[in-house]
Amino acid sequence: MEKRSISLNCDMGESFGAWKMGNDDSVMPYIHMANIACGFHASDPQIMNETIKLAIKHDVKVGAHPSYPDLQGFGRRSIQLSPDEITNILIYQIGAIKGLCDSHNKDLSYVKPHGALYNDMIKDLVIFESVVDAVASFGLPLMTLAVKDTQPYLDIADKYDVPLLFEAFADRSYQANGFLAPRGQQKAVLTIQEDILNQVLQIARYGKVRTIDGFSLELEADTICVHGDNEQAVSIIKQIRAMLDKENLT
Repeated sequence: MEKRSISLNCDMGESFGAWKMGNDDSVMPYIHMANIACGFHASDPQIMNETIKLAIKHDVKVGAHPSYPDLQGFGRRSIQLSPDEITNILIYQIGAIKGLCDSHNKDLSYVKPHGALYNDMIKDLVIFESVVDAVASFGLPLMTLAVKDTQPYLDIADKYDVPLLFEAFADRSYQANGFLAPRGQQKAVLTIQEDILNQVLQIARYGKVRTIDGFSLELEADTICVHGDNEQAVSIIKQIRAMLDKENLT
C-alpha cells in the first residue's frame, strides 16, 4: 500500500451561546483541518464566526460539520428524513458557514457530517447519496469513514464528481468490517494514551489498525480525527501532531 501524507482534523465550534464546549483555543494550533459545527447540533452564528477567525489565525482549513436537526441530542440521534430533506438541511447548513467564511475571504474546504448522520450515511447508501448530492452543490470534497470496502461510496461520489477524503479515528475502536465499534460497546472509545498513540502510528506508518476483536484491518486514511474536549486530550493531540509531522516526512 502506498503511504499517504496524513492530516489531523478535529470537531470544533461546538459551544452554544453562553455554554462552552471543547478547548478550541488550545487545540487549533495543532490541527490541519477544523470541522466547524453549523448550528443544528451545536454552535450559533457568533460561535461559528469566532471559530473561523481562530482557524484563520492558525492557518487551518475550515470544513462544514452539519448534522441532523438535533440540538437536544447533540446530533447523536438518528432522525427519519426523506432523501430530499437530508439534502436540503445540508445545503442550508453548508451555505450558512460558507457565507461566514466568505465574509473573511476564507475558503470553505470540505464537508464532514456529524454524529448520527455521519454513521447513517456509512450504513445506508441512499443517505450517502443524499449527502453527496448536497456537497456537490458547493463543489467540495466530502470527508467520510475509511472502511474496508470503499468502492460503493466512490461509485456514488464519482457520479456527482465529489472527491472523497477518507478518515480514520485516533481514539475509536474498529470492528472487523471497518466500521467503528458502537459507543455503547465496552472499549469502543480508547482512553489510554499509549493505545491512542499506537493506533495513530499504525495508521500513519502501515495503513492498518488492530480491530476490537483482534483482526488486522487495512485503512487507507487521508486524515485522522482527534477529540479535544479535555486537557489530557490536548496533550495527546500535541503528541499526535508531532508524530504525524515526523511520519509524513519519512
